[in-house]
Amino acid sequence: MITLRKAAAAATLSLTLTSTQALAEMQTKTIEYKVGDTTFTGYMAWDDEFEQKRPGVLVVHEWWGHNEFAREQAERLAAAGYTAFALDMYGSGKHADHPDTAQKFMQEATKDMDQVKARFMKAMEILQSHESVDGSRIAAQGYCFGGAVVLNMARMGVDLDGVVSLHGALGSPITAEPGMVKARVQVYTGGADKMVPSEQVATLVKEMQDAQVDLTLVTFPGVLHSFTNPGADKVAEEFGLPIGYDEEAATRSWEGSMRFYEEIFAQ
Repeated sequence: MITLRKAAAAATLSLTLTSTQALAEMQTKTIEYKVGDTTFTGYMAWDDEFEQKRPGVLVVHEWWGHNEFAREQAERLAAAGYTAFALDMYGSGKHADHPDTAQKFMQEATKDMDQVKARFMKAMEILQSHESVDGSRIAAQGYCFGGAVVLNMARMGVDLDGVVSLHGALGSPITAEPGMVKARVQVYTGGADKMVPSEQVATLVKEMQDAQVDLTLVTFPGVLHSFTNPGADKVAEEFGLPIGYDEEAATRSWEGSMRFYEEIFAQ
């Protein structure tokens, strides 16, 4: 019995040390910041097991707002060796539970593209100034609404190494111009996405070709909007939205994004 107790104690101690070590490696921090008179809440994630400065990746949320899904993506990027900042485009506390509210928040945030850029640039400044980040190596990835945001930042000439749009809107009032886009661009879209029809995809390809942008575009046949988000099916059922999670598309787009970052940050 004494031996069993000692073994159990040793196992408990080992588990505790292992858990503590894991927690010590992954660091997260909620950050409040202001753009003008508006307060925003972002989420920084990094792994302090790596001592050297590393590239940073901005994560731009879906039209629902800054939520747990966006934070989870930041943590996944941190686990992959990056420092990630899940930024806030709507303002602190603005998170929608209904499509009508999400639409309202999105319209308010995007009514002025200078406002969109100002909010993005403030978040980029916060990420670049983090102690773990090499500020000269920054990328951005966005989901749904966020995908449109990162593409527009590329169109506007923001100094990014790359942008990744995941089931993002591809149309824009802004047109990429030759010599303006600094970022390499990667786009993942669903072939059955009713929110991003094939005409929108074709228009983007022509736009990027005309602007001589380095574009990689992947279309997943039969895949719906929001394919990276495991919660999409529940939302689709609740509100009758044409969206849906697709495990294969989610996995392939994530793996493709990781290869993309390895390439652009190695240059």
